[in-house]
Amino acid sequence: MSAPSSTSTADRYALIGAGPSGLAGARNLSRLGIPFDGFESHTDVGGLWNIDNPRSTVYYSAHLISSKTTTQFTEFPMPPETPDYPGHRALREYFEAYAQRFDLHRHFRFGTTVTRVEPDGDGWIVATETDGTPTTARYRGVIVANGTLSEPNLPAFPGTFTGELLHTSGYRDPRIFDSKRVLIIGAGNSGCDIAVDAVHHARSVDISVRRGYHFVPKYVFGRPADTLGGRLSLPPRLKQRIDSRLLGMFTGDPVRFGFPQPDHRLYEAHPIVNSLILHHAGHGDVVVRADVDRFDGNLVHFTNGYVGDYDLVVCATGYRLHYPFIAPEHLDWSGRAPSLYLNIASRRHPNLFILGMIEASGIGWQGRHEQAELVAKVIRAQRDSPDLAAEFAARVAGPEPDLTGGYRYLDLDRMSYYVNKDAYRRTVTEHIARLDAGRNARRGTAVPSPKDAHAHR
Repeated sequence: MSAPSSTSTADRYALIGAGPSGLAGARNLSRLGIPFDGFESHTDVGGLWNIDNPRSTVYYSAHLISSKTTTQFTEFPMPPETPDYPGHRALREYFEAYAQRFDLHRHFRFGTTVTRVEPDGDGWIVATETDGTPTTARYRGVIVANGTLSEPNLPAFPGTFTGELLHTSGYRDPRIFDSKRVLIIGAGNSGCDIAVDAVHHARSVDISVRRGYHFVPKYVFGRPADTLGGRLSLPPRLKQRIDSRLLGMFTGDPVRFGFPQPDHRLYEAHPIVNSLILHHAGHGDVVVRADVDRFDGNLVHFTNGYVGDYDLVVCATGYRLHYPFIAPEHLDWSGRAPSLYLNIASRRHPNLFILGMIEASGIGWQGRHEQAELVAKVIRAQRDSPDLAAEFAARVAGPEPDLTGGYRYLDLDRMSYYVNKDAYRRTVTEHIARLDAGRNARRGTAVPSPKDAHAHR
């Protein structure tokens, strides 16, 4: 299941990763006839949703937090029998079926790790390693799609914890909680999922939170919450007001359950799509604690003065962007995240792109597919239509469009590449439509306007 060796790679692109974004990249590159070689360190597709992948960070109980209809690739819907919120097993099968349907396996060299990527004139040197054997080749360009949720962010706490300390990336089986006093640090989606797992096994479960959150149930009126509302578009402040009141009807006030009052409005940070954590907090199965101050043996001191005694601490403290094979300057990475046009295109190198470096509520894999479609069509324009490529390059060199949709996102590391899905997808599909219009104008073929193109996606 590995791609055949290329006798010459100088006119090919290197695509790194075979997770959802990498598969979207492979699909669009192959569809447009752009030659490329894919590289995947694991032995099969699926990225983090393939739990057998050593770099996978999913756990046995992991499910989507967005429903299948808002997450799936538009051209490849999940089977009708797939549950509303499929788990990792169903998703692994889905990506395998997607790769089979579009004949993508043959493009990848599996079991191959990219170790170095650096510019070489107008191309790139890509160094890889397969079974301990290094290989180096020169490529026309590079597309990075190795994901954003594989490198643990483990903060340094003062003191030393002498019990078991674990990051969520290493968590798989809830039986590790059997009869233990458990502290989970962080109340993001993974932290709340794992707390719900733990209550069925642990002697006690505490969860330490730094700030308040907005909690969204998976079902409203018996339907997946993210399928309600249709195409109705409201101004941000009005939507926040209406949806906050609706949430209050279904989940109540999280402060009643011990959580701090949120310091932001709904949708200004990624919400917690988990109402079970409130259920268990209301039953006393989970106790909400303040932020951690320091460790002292098996004791954990909290900022409000409380001291707890624990056997196991799980750090649900998120992940860091991780592109270890390329120097940060090539990504204009001097802050929290690389500075790329639309979180995709390098401003320094016209043949360097990233897929999947995006977070947005409801963006789904279709949003990644549209990223990949734009990249493929830019590459095609660079090859066949220099004027269209120059137009896109001018936009890349210009100011970044407003991708917030009018929302004031929290100034946090994990929000540094967060966008509003509607503003983002609209901008990406408008770029795609412009490239299509320019290409088809040469052929005398009519194409939909950018507005119509977006409406039909």
